[in-house]
Amino acid sequence: MSDATPSPTPEEPEEEAPGFDSMTRDIADVPAVEVITTVAVHLMSSAAVNLGLAEDGEKHKDLDEARKLIQALAGLITASATEISSFHAAPLRDGLKSLQLAFREASAVPDEPGEGPGEKYTGPVYG
Repeated sequence: MSDATPSPTPEEPEEEAPGFDSMTRDIADVPAVEVITTVAVHLMSSAAVNLGLAEDGEKHKDLDEARKLIQALAGLITASATEISSFHAAPLRDGLKSLQLAFREASAVPDEPGEGPGEKYTGPVYG
């Protein structure tokens, strides 16, 4: 027995598989602001689902996971704000604040102001 893949016969032409380069963008060509904002949007989306804000929300609600995601999002936005400009950072900050407020509302025992997820980076969040 051989491990070699049989060559295509004349009646079975080899199919041209699309090249990896043609299916994906070279990561070096993606601007940093796009990578940062994409990661932030993924963190926001995941946090929203874990806060129960998605369809069938209660089924996916996990405040411990939401806390971790919001904390990571706050760190990313705070650290990158000067690099990505206010044009990109402002809507991310607004989304972060909305998630922080939603977390406070979803908590049975809300954190003290300044102690909620991400608030060590953003400062206290009030409604």
